[in-house]
Amino acid sequence: MDGKLVGPAEVGVEQGRITGVTEGPGRPDTLRLPHGVLTPGLIDVQLNGAFGHDFVAADATAWREVAARLPSTGVTAFCPTFITGDLDTLTAALVRAAEVRAKLAAEPIARDLGVHLEGPFLSPARVGTHPPEYLREPAPELVDRLLLDDAVREALTLVTLAPELPGALEAIRRIVAAGIRVSAGHTDATAAEMSAAADAGATMVTHLFNAQRGLGHREPGVVGAALSDPRLTPGLIADLHHVVGPVCSLVLRVAGERTALVTDAMAAAGMPPGRYRLGDVDVTLVEGDVPRNPDGTIAGSALTLDLAVRNLIGLGNPPARVLTSATRVPADALGRTDLGRIAPGATADLVWWSDDWTILKTWIGGVVAYEAATV
Repeated sequence: MDGKLVGPAEVGVEQGRITGVTEGPGRPDTLRLPHGVLTPGLIDVQLNGAFGHDFVAADATAWREVAARLPSTGVTAFCPTFITGDLDTLTAALVRAAEVRAKLAAEPIARDLGVHLEGPFLSPARVGTHPPEYLREPAPELVDRLLLDDAVREALTLVTLAPELPGALEAIRRIVAAGIRVSAGHTDATAAEMSAAADAGATMVTHLFNAQRGLGHREPGVVGAALSDPRLTPGLIADLHHVVGPVCSLVLRVAGERTALVTDAMAAAGMPPGRYRLGDVDVTLVEGDVPRNPDGTIAGSALTLDLAVRNLIGLGNPPARVLTSATRVPADALGRTDLGRIAPGATADLVWWSDDWTILKTWIGGVVAYEAATV
């Protein structure tokens, strides 16, 4: 509550929303959690897929399966993420995503918060695993394809782009004016170019340290801007591969409660080692490693957000700070002040954790969406 762990306390829930929070022992006729911690539901703003399914290609059945299984990882809301691909394919997938989102909205499964479009307006110098043949500069006519089609625009919540590209600042202004958030990512921008992007309305940085200009002592780069500019929310993949443990802890100390934990997970998340798809890319997951494309480049992750929380707490970071980065910070980054907190008026998306930070039970809108067999 208010970014702190408190207790004991009583949380009132009616019609899917939190009605009040009272510190002290609850009434004897209420549901009592005998141990562990109750937190807001986790929110993942960068999820390419999971449980064998990639969102770009997923039909409604596959999409629902992912959303139904995410509460087992504590995730109660997410942004399905599309990486760079053929623009016709992406816009068709966005239309389909809007239809699926509307169809599943009333079910007690993880909330679809709208698509995070990661590309195609990315830097060729920082392409990562994105197919370079589909990269584009954000020319007005291409931005029009995202904003002037009602179905496409309705699907979008967040767009990652490289702010140093020609036309990018005007694209940021247009996208933000349409009610869509912008994140800087896959970018070789300087700190000055990042500041200009924030001036234009960008508010996030996609997967800090990865596929971006690093921190320099004379040129702060993307990383320096993300750590120092209070207007920016850096996304952190805390799988301890994309960013090693000591650096993850450093980010939490420096950027504090501006840091949003993300998974950047792809279809391999929750699955055994094997071959999977990430957009148009074939990806292989080997035991003990991260997913990689055929040339060995890291291609998303197999991380789940509850594991990211355990990783950071296991490194000695304060649990309240870690949990805030997985709940309130990503909610606020999307402008969703009804999510990610235990407070009157907030949606009753809640997670009961064991004393060793495993998921025991998850509620979405006050309805049980997952319960461990050991509860």
